[in-house]
Amino acid sequence: MKKVLVVQFSQSGQLTQITQNIAAPLVGESDIEVSYYTIYIDKSFPFPWDKAAFFDAFPESFLQIPSELKDPQNEVLHQKYDLIILGYQVWYLSPSIPMNSFLKSAIAKQLFKDTEVVTVIGARNMWALAQEKVKKQLQELGAKLTGNIVLVDRNINHISVITIVQWMFTGKKEKYLGVFPKPGVSESEIKEATKFGKVIANYLKDKSISLQNELVAHNAVEVRPFLIEMDTKANKMFKIWANLIIKKTKSRPFWLKVFNYYLFVAIWCISPLVYLIYLLKRPFINSKIKKLKAYYQGV
Repeated sequence: MKKVLVVQFSQSGQLTQITQNIAAPLVGESDIEVSYYTIYIDKSFPFPWDKAAFFDAFPESFLQIPSELKDPQNEVLHQKYDLIILGYQVWYLSPSIPMNSFLKSAIAKQLFKDTEVVTVIGARNMWALAQEKVKKQLQELGAKLTGNIVLVDRNINHISVITIVQWMFTGKKEKYLGVFPKPGVSESEIKEATKFGKVIANYLKDKSISLQNELVAHNAVEVRPFLIEMDTKANKMFKIWANLIIKKTKSRPFWLKVFNYYLFVAIWCISPLVYLIYLLKRPFINSKIKKLKAYYQGV
């Protein structure tokens, strides 16, 4: 009997749907036992967000400052598993505070040691460097990352900014103004995520296959080189802002407002210019792009 644990945190419920669909084929196997664990920490993050809470989460999210888990004594965390499916959201280019708190908890050290892990990411579009941070944490825990699945909002970057913000602050996953596309991962992709579960089930029966190669063959990871470049540049700027704001105890609300204005300018003014420069240099960096795709489609 193979034992699988599905660990996730989802504010909107989207990632819960994704991980449940991935796990569904495993549940249907007589020789696989599936357990679930939803992360809860001392600090709650209600959905929909209010604007103040959304920006207030920035410094701790980016700097990966953990909070205490609410139920570290949960019995499912004190067993040994053949595979852990780890579903996380990306907050400010880093794993969400609840997921980061879980990975940095004492219980994670014994849970993940010498255990295979498949990460499942639900994100707007930039996930690459957040995954690098998770990979580092898993390495420190002694886990074996064997697979990665990424589901993203496939709408045009600036369109998805508008629709995701509307969804985050209203809680309504609908066509904004009746004109814009629905935000988030498409319903069809969420439904079709069961195909990844079938690949994982086959892997648990036959470890000779390359799980990640099989997942990629089923379109588990799409790499957009420009977004990786933006992710890298944004990480450098976020590091400056986060380290500044975390020190501003009394004036934190003021500096978070300044950061809000910076984000607006970065998204609507700087990002288009960076994209134009990227298009001009793209013909000269094809070999670099191929290497990026190969790296981020791997584990």
